Amino acid sequence: MKVGFLNPQGNFDNEDSYLTEHPDFGGQLIYVKELAKSLSKLGVQVDIITRQIKDKEWPEFEDKLAYYEGFENVRIVRIPFGGDKFINKENLWYHIDEFTDNIIKFYDKEGLPDYFTTHYADGGYSGYLLKKKTGIPFTFTGHSLGAQKMDKMKIDTDNFLKYDKTYHFSKRIAAERISMKYSTKIITSTDQERKEQYSHSLYSRAIDANKLDKFEIIPPGVNIDIFNDKDKIKDSTKRYIDDIVGDNTKPFIILSSRLDAKKNHIAMIKAYAGNEELQKRANLGFFLRNIKDPYNLEKIPEKEREILKPIIKIIKEKNLEDKIFFFDFRSQKELADAYRYFSGLNSVFSLTAFYEPFGLAPIEAAACGLAIVATKNGGPAEIFNEETGVLVDPENERDIAKGCLNALDNIEILKLNVKKLVYDKYTWDKTAEKYYEVLKSMKDVDKEIKEEKLDAKKVIIEYLSKK
Repeated sequence: MKVGFLNPQGNFDNEDSYLTEHPDFGGQLIYVKELAKSLSKLGVQVDIITRQIKDKEWPEFEDKLAYYEGFENVRIVRIPFGGDKFINKENLWYHIDEFTDNIIKFYDKEGLPDYFTTHYADGGYSGYLLKKKTGIPFTFTGHSLGAQKMDKMKIDTDNFLKYDKTYHFSKRIAAERISMKYSTKIITSTDQERKEQYSHSLYSRAIDANKLDKFEIIPPGVNIDIFNDKDKIKDSTKRYIDDIVGDNTKPFIILSSRLDAKKNHIAMIKAYAGNEELQKRANLGFFLRNIKDPYNLEKIPEKEREILKPIIKIIKEKNLEDKIFFFDFRSQKELADAYRYFSGLNSVFSLTAFYEPFGLAPIEAAACGLAIVATKNGGPAEIFNEETGVLVDPENERDIAKGCLNALDNIEILKLNVKKLVYDKYTWDKTAEKYYEVLKSMKDVDKEIKEEKLDAKKVIIEYLSKK
């Protein structure tokens, strides 16, 4: 079996360059990479099909083919489209037709994959175009959907056209509708994702969220070769952390999500700053990537600066410089090593996102021995219960502080239970086994493709006017 993973945005290389530090290099890249590797262990030949970039600012992505060491069945196939320079994901929409045409040209001699599995809206639309041109069926994994992002950004009829110029919501919604309609299977991480995201009115008549045979629920997993509590902590990691925290041996509340407004870091900062008991019992550790000095705001890119600015203000106003520490970890291996270090201090991982589609970061931290406090909104509510984690209201600072104290009170049993949960249910090998069964059973039963004649911009404005 040969499978092509369609992921036009972001990119892939052996060093995981820019992973989670740039908006185009989010969690779906980890998902694709780890799933591809685990599928290859089952004898599947996997091509991760993405964009070739010939840009001196992005030298990691110039070679047409690349490989992951030790995974001979996995190739990174970089297809040229949209010119040579790096293009932000929001502007790739204009070049997806070229992407799919060049995919067909690339496989002219060796033959196209048997199936495509598509990721994010632009990947899904690529799968639709390839199906239209070749007849090859595809699965669609949305990861996150545009309708929910619009709702969270509080977009209305007054500001929609302005945001649409930047984020191209009208193109994204149209692409998602087509991807849902013409995919053979839609793969979600949780049942809640199916019920809540795919039932949004902007997807009506494109998909019926109650049509269970269209969906497969397959949770992502943890790379336990990296994220575990068994590997020895590197001396360099110990020295780096010790140089920052000194002889401070209190537990830590750890935040390590990328700097994004929807991750709601500020809520954890406010919860910590407003609770003296929590300050007495734990420090707060803020994991950044590629930001050495968060107090030097002028040298930080604008998007990240806008998130850090109110955080730094609270730290200074409340004199918390000796209780809130910043760390710069730049790879998954460094991150896992840091988790192990802080596990030794009986620390807690916190994710207070407004909404989290699944919750991969918490289970990675759990595999390394951290207890979990996570948002009750989204996937974490299906992963964790009172025996394996603490769920909190991300918009209630008192509830967040109470949840952290609860986790500290029950740290040993929570650590033990959640680690067992991860190893029993949430590894990439288990994810790959379920994907493999779906792919083996896929039979294209779709009728003739007829492109939807939909003015997405008009439909969105009508939806917003009724809110």
